[in-house]
Amino acid sequence: MLTPLLKFLGLDIAKEKYSYGIDPQFGFMSSAKIPDRWVKTTCGYCSVGCGMYLGVKNGKAISVRGDPDHPVNEGTLCPKGLSEHHSIHAKGRALHPLLKIDGKLRKVSWDMALDTLVGRMLAIQRRYGPEAMGVLSTGQLVTEEFYTLGKLIQLGFKTTNYDGNTTLCMASAVSGYKRSFGSDGPPGCYEDLEKADVVFLIGANIADNHPILWNHLRKNEKRILIVADPRVTKTAMLADLYLPLKPRSDIALLNGLIHILIRDNKINADYIDKHTEGFNDLKKFVEKFNPPNVSKTTGLSEDLIEKTAHIYGNAPSAFIGWTMGVNHSTQGTETVNVINNLALITGQIGRPGASPFSITGQCNAMGTREAGFTSSLPGYRKFDNQTDREELAQLWNWPVEEIPKTRGWAYPDIIEGIFKGVIKGLWIIATNPFVSYPNQKLLSDAVSRLEFLVVQDGYHPIPTSAMADLVLPAAIWGEKEGTYTNSERRVSKVNKALDPPGEAKSDFTIFLEVSKRLGAFDKLFPGWKKPEDAFNEWREISRNRLCDYSEITYERLRNEGPIQWGGERLYSDGIFKTESGKAKLFCVDCHEMPEAPRSDFPFILNTGRTVEHWHTRTKTGRIEVLEKMSPEAWAEMNPHDAKKLKLRQHDLIRVLSQRGSIEKIAVRITAIVQPGQIFIPFHYIEACANNLTVAEFDPLSREPNYKQCAVRVERI
Repeated sequence: MLTPLLKFLGLDIAKEKYSYGIDPQFGFMSSAKIPDRWVKTTCGYCSVGCGMYLGVKNGKAISVRGDPDHPVNEGTLCPKGLSEHHSIHAKGRALHPLLKIDGKLRKVSWDMALDTLVGRMLAIQRRYGPEAMGVLSTGQLVTEEFYTLGKLIQLGFKTTNYDGNTTLCMASAVSGYKRSFGSDGPPGCYEDLEKADVVFLIGANIADNHPILWNHLRKNEKRILIVADPRVTKTAMLADLYLPLKPRSDIALLNGLIHILIRDNKINADYIDKHTEGFNDLKKFVEKFNPPNVSKTTGLSEDLIEKTAHIYGNAPSAFIGWTMGVNHSTQGTETVNVINNLALITGQIGRPGASPFSITGQCNAMGTREAGFTSSLPGYRKFDNQTDREELAQLWNWPVEEIPKTRGWAYPDIIEGIFKGVIKGLWIIATNPFVSYPNQKLLSDAVSRLEFLVVQDGYHPIPTSAMADLVLPAAIWGEKEGTYTNSERRVSKVNKALDPPGEAKSDFTIFLEVSKRLGAFDKLFPGWKKPEDAFNEWREISRNRLCDYSEITYERLRNEGPIQWGGERLYSDGIFKTESGKAKLFCVDCHEMPEAPRSDFPFILNTGRTVEHWHTRTKTGRIEVLEKMSPEAWAEMNPHDAKKLKLRQHDLIRVLSQRGSIEKIAVRITAIVQPGQIFIPFHYIEACANNLTVAEFDPLSREPNYKQCAVRVERI
């Protein structure tokens, strides 16, 4: 009772709580945040791949600091990184295996949990066939775990219906790179942002959502920044030239720029002739994308389109970057192909400052793309290539006929397979589709038809684990060892600072234990005991591939720091991974968005991120400082539309689509969005944007069209 009185009188100033001290490594800092030891590691949120130190004291994570020697972030961190240590001791960690008994999840031993997983899944496969088991993974595991899981599922359980939530964010970039260049792999690096004469960002709000990348761009004082986005994002506000194009008109804009560059001879004819194929067809195809037609489609003036083309075409070096504004579309892959067309015909690839560059999604989306055995065989090998399969069979000492010849179902097709009754058992690992998947009503209906659902996560309950028959508690960032690979192909070490809480185990350990119960451990993972064993095998699997890790070792990563596979840039020699060695140019037409506005649903919904939160808020929603910064969802609406609907700032509204609704979301009236459009962040289960979104997917990449659907707004 005395302390509150002393605080009220101003006599207790919480001196111990707010005192400062000297840390031997980082100097002057809060005493409460000075640890017994600093553990060097890599951030576990987004694909930027920032280096950091995690501070540990008395068995607790108490602080983080940016690594000043890491080339990605040079000591700086975004709000999520600065508070990441709080995720380790947050409320709601999954502590024990839980099995549904008599309708309730009850604590069981690991032996019983894993015996149940293997026994139930094998029983389903015996009854319905091997493809009756499906697996949905993540972009959050370390590469060693992705490699292990891929072998376990495809070779151990012998099901090809295995995919990850990277399909929900990066699959279109992967497919686009494969079609244009013959292989996945972002060609450029972050340094290109610092060296480019022109930086052209399409559907990429890096100032808000990738602020560390913005720091790289800020170093470049000579550059001209062009931003194309339907929404006036923070990045758009900082642009030298802003293109407020209509939703889903980016293909028309890009084809229009190509038309002008060809017309005005602003192309690199020598590069086109030596290193590309399909130019004559492309030249003829883009004739219809003249400035008047492109202006009509995009809503941009002809002068602005011409100006953009000439700025890009006259640049000695030009960088094109994109994120979800491109990928989240039923034409995402083809949009990436048109971006690549623009870079190729101007020779803007493989040189400092010149690259078509996909900014990846999750911290290790690159690791799963390279090693994960989902959309391709490990090492960017192709399922349908006999030589690739034979090579792996020899390296693995595995029968070649047991290596899949085709890719299994992608994420949305797995959900559809459940809905149709083909898949009866599902294992979900470190992802939360009951927030992240489009058309939540369809997902709920599908999952209700499963015979057995396993959810493996670091937290429980979350919306997805609450539906599970079996919950497996997993270690998270800070509690396990391995590597992440970031957007610029830079491999960084991830180190363990603490043991996981309760009975939680690392995903790597869980996968090995499952393989033992399958009777496949000795054949799949001979002699493996630790993640480094998986990494060393992966190094050999990747040898002489584009994503060659063979010279990267744990020792080098410890001593030298992060290392880029492929060097700073790919394709500097102009030789691509196609049969001809030349990059392919594609003719891509514009399609209508899958759901256009109409009288009863007159608005176009756009979804996206906020810097304080990560995906479904499984981690960030439990961190007090981030929740206080951004505690709830909102809907942005143009003042013109708000006036027509008689809405005032912060009024509560209902947003409805043909699939569902969001109730009681506050409106922000702002000219950031154009008339006829609204924007809602997708992080919040309490106002789940995916109650509204349409379950339409890119036919090539299978990535969802999160960015456009028709909605209406009602005042509450």
